[in-house]
Amino acid sequence: MDNKIEQEQKKEAVNIADKKLPKCGIVMPISAIDTCSAEHWSEVLNIIKDSVGQAGFEPNLVSDSDESGIIQKRIIHNLYSNEIVICDVSAKNPNVMFELGLRLAFDKPTIIIKDDKTDYSFDTSIIEHLTYPRDLRFNKIVAFKEALKKKVQATFEKATKDTNYTTFLKHFGEYKIAQLSEKEVSSEKYILSTLDELRNEIMLMRRNQQNVIIENSNNILSRGVKSAVAKYIDKFMKENQVETRKQIFTMDKVSALFEYLESIDEVRDICGHPNVIREVMMSLILPKY
Repeated sequence: MDNKIEQEQKKEAVNIADKKLPKCGIVMPISAIDTCSAEHWSEVLNIIKDSVGQAGFEPNLVSDSDESGIIQKRIIHNLYSNEIVICDVSAKNPNVMFELGLRLAFDKPTIIIKDDKTDYSFDTSIIEHLTYPRDLRFNKIVAFKEALKKKVQATFEKATKDTNYTTFLKHFGEYKIAQLSEKEVSSEKYILSTLDELRNEIMLMRRNQQNVIIENSNNILSRGVKSAVAKYIDKFMKENQVETRKQIFTMDKVSALFEYLESIDEVRDICGHPNVIREVMMSLILPKY
């Protein structure tokens, strides 16, 4: 009987070991930048990997691979195929921001994190950011790891079950999502072609957004858009116990405020487009914007 139980336990252990975990790609700085050393980023990477592992995912830097090959191909493949991606925009490393743009162009589950010394970027400010202390203080890092673990699990579950899930693109209208073909690549030509397609998609999106803003900008002041939106921002602050508009950023409530404004019929009617709502919202909560 004991041998049978032991065999069953071994069999179960093998099955667990063979079970393929979903991959969580990681995009982040790895070399010294903005007073932070390479060792600092190595510590941050270990923190992220630990949290991702606890969430039940296999963590990997998108630049890593078991196969040799062109690094750009490897990055693009992982950005496209990983079930979820965490992007650390701390210090606003140019390569990190570009890779985040590619992932958002695919409109697949993405979590953005940053340290408490890095400002928000306008283009991605409507996406919730999880914040951690740059000095990596133990008690706050423990809380951050737990928050990141839950965020990974919740985001993946929502993306899997909700057919209308979107990380970014669908907030601004209907766009054709960029896709990569599943086929062998024998040269750099295919990678360069894919990058050109992505650039064209992004340029088209920007032109469409700019056209909408131009069409609506002449009527913004005459229709009293700012005063109307400000009224609902004040209501949001009261309901969420936010004392100043600056705290909307420090309390990571930018995304929640945008969703709240977008849900109001009056705001949608006078603004005419989500991008205009965002423009007006940002001008009210960040006057220097």
